[in-house]
Amino acid sequence: MTANEFIKKIFFIEILKGLALTFKHMVTPAVTRQYPTEKREPFQGSRGLHALVRNPATGREKCVGCGLCAAMCPSQCIHIYTSEDESHKKVVDQYEIEVLRCVFCALCVDACPYGAVVLTPHFEYSGYTRDEFYYTKERLLENWDKFMAGDNGETYLEKFWRPKSADFGIPAIPQAEEKIKQ
Repeated sequence: MTANEFIKKIFFIEILKGLALTFKHMVTPAVTRQYPTEKREPFQGSRGLHALVRNPATGREKCVGCGLCAAMCPSQCIHIYTSEDESHKKVVDQYEIEVLRCVFCALCVDACPYGAVVLTPHFEYSGYTRDEFYYTKERLLENWDKFMAGDNGETYLEKFWRPKSADFGIPAIPQAEEKIKQ
């Protein structure tokens, strides 16, 4: 044992260093958010509560009942029940999502060809029973009206719903245009 190690053992140098660090952090303010009073703002594109998009022209849901969202869902939490009306068009009778089973991967949003399913930025919700997390078509439409109505929904669909017709243009290649002109 060296003299340095002997002095550290007798005078408890490591313990005193640890206590100094503890006392230093006791006088600095905490970095913990006090949740109910200090809430974090949701960022654009965050994955929160589900909603069915309401068509602004007709006031009905955009969903046509194709079932692609339910087919793409890895946790199988989406259930769609359809029927035909008198003009032989498909009508969505029930659209249900079990939020407790959902993994919020947004594959249902990507799979929908009509942009009828969205994940709102609202992520602070709770409940006391399982039934509160079983969302029907009416509750999903209420979520759209509550969290995404107006400019909020239009901005969301403009920024995050793909593909757009502008994505399918023919890219201009400067070298090929020069060869064609010559």
